[in-house]
Amino acid sequence: MVRFPAEWEEQSFVQYTFPHKNSDWAYMYAEVENCFVNIINTTAAFVPVLVICHSVDEVKALFNNETAFPIHFVQAESNDTWARDHGAITIYEDEKPVLLDFIFNGWGQKFEAGLDNQLNSRLAQTVLSGTKIKNLDFVLEGGSVESDGEGTLLTTTECLLSKYRNPDKSKRAISAFLKKQFGVSKILWLDHGYLAGDDTDSHIDTLARICNSNTIAYVKCDDETDEHYAALVDMEEQLQKFTNAKDEAYNLVALPWPDACFDEDGQRLPATYANFLIVNGAVLVPTYGVAQDEDALAVIQSIYPERKVVGVNCRPLIEQHGSLHCISMQYPKGVELH
Repeated sequence: MVRFPAEWEEQSFVQYTFPHKNSDWAYMYAEVENCFVNIINTTAAFVPVLVICHSVDEVKALFNNETAFPIHFVQAESNDTWARDHGAITIYEDEKPVLLDFIFNGWGQKFEAGLDNQLNSRLAQTVLSGTKIKNLDFVLEGGSVESDGEGTLLTTTECLLSKYRNPDKSKRAISAFLKKQFGVSKILWLDHGYLAGDDTDSHIDTLARICNSNTIAYVKCDDETDEHYAALVDMEEQLQKFTNAKDEAYNLVALPWPDACFDEDGQRLPATYANFLIVNGAVLVPTYGVAQDEDALAVIQSIYPERKVVGVNCRPLIEQHGSLHCISMQYPKGVELH
């Protein structure tokens, strides 16, 4: 039996891939370095952390070892920092964890990703050597799929049907492949919704998140003059028609629409509260220094009353078009570090 666990299930650790100066972060390295240190320290208050970095000595020196859970450092070369998309996706086969190593091609060949694409194989030979790994000839990023752990997968057609990912495969073939690899019985294909400044072709983790077996949180734009308004209204209407693997309708929770954020060149950045990270006992929520931050924390707290909701400043991250969930990858119970 194959099962794709939900993010809210018990975790062994969370992976981050630390930024370095020989990357697109070079022009703002000090700022993003501080951002990552803060995020990693916050995460380590709830769960162990694995940090992939260019230099263990340099990066480890940024931390004071006063976190509740250990931070493990592994040295490896990388192109960038988006662990959600180059990290292994964990499933269970007969209740034993298996790491699925998909091809990462820089979100449809937009960016160089050769080093990132090798990271899972390297980890499987070292700190993750105790867990079985399957190398799959299929392009897929972790940010493009959401699981409820009970047979339902949520994704977007814009991303998974991109001609620069798996151009030789039809929607039917991709559906069959996903059902087999993830052990799901139902795939919800979201056909609408996007964020300006997003490089991922509408990753689901920027738009709508499965929060429990019958709840989906989604971004909602109330400003009719905003460029996103029409597409997000269409997305909301489609979400209202979705049901889970048990054919139950979803409780939909709208997330606040943050004030528009722009880079120094005036380009809009993809700020979204949907990019939160669930960890053991907590939910870490990206904030952007805008008026809606507090409302977003309150809404997500209402979804997870039993968890501690913590806001984390992610304004630097959206300068490179991602946020908190994008830079992290959780590994569920049973995956052990060696």
